[in-house]
Amino acid sequence: MLVQSLITLALSLASASVVSASPAKRSPGQVIYQCSVPNTVALTFDDGPYNYIYDIVNTLDDAGAKGTFFLNGNNYGCIYDKADGIKYAYDHGHQIASHTWSHAHLNTLNWDQLHDEFWRVELASMRITGAKPAFMRPPYGEFNDLVVAVANNRGQAVTIWDFDSGDSVGVSPADSKNRYNDVANNHPSTVLALNHETVASTAYDVLPYAIQRLQQAGYRLVTVAECMGQPAYQSVGSPEPRTGDWRC
Repeated sequence: MLVQSLITLALSLASASVVSASPAKRSPGQVIYQCSVPNTVALTFDDGPYNYIYDIVNTLDDAGAKGTFFLNGNNYGCIYDKADGIKYAYDHGHQIASHTWSHAHLNTLNWDQLHDEFWRVELASMRITGAKPAFMRPPYGEFNDLVVAVANNRGQAVTIWDFDSGDSVGVSPADSKNRYNDVANNHPSTVLALNHETVASTAYDVLPYAIQRLQQAGYRLVTVAECMGQPAYQSVGSPEPRTGDWRC
């Protein structure tokens, strides 16, 4: 009986040792659907960098508003070819975030492929601005547990939206304005708005109206990081001088 008890105790200790030697389970990644700071609106712009980034930044600046740019690496052109525009937005206090490298359907990718989609944009951002993003948006708003795990592993919050201007699905500028007017009238505590940097009517027609209407409704127009009360970047350093490696 004593021998059997000793064997049982030894097995229990061995099992405990194995468990304690295992890596700690990572806490679930953050998935954001709405802002948390009351009376804020985060205007976000996907799919860039593109030709309208300077004008979007200037429109926001003129109104004392801030925006967030979820950038691809190689979607509407190579991110390095628009480095000056990205730096312009960053230097003006707008947030630079990741939309992953190629605008792929992330649900179809494996662990290694996902990391590649993430790190290429991180590298480009650090080269161009010196800052490593702490927020990302999955293309098409598609994600699964693996996407969230990779984002968490890379220190980025998955960021969706609770308001869609409709610009990416062919909604007319008038209809987009109506959507903004409706949300201003309904006046939820916060708004996390999806727009696309690549749509001319968004940059030149809808955005000025949206800013005016939302500010008229009493909202503060801030970055996603500000509307969440969190840092925009994992680290901030100095931008790098351009080299021959800056290519897609």
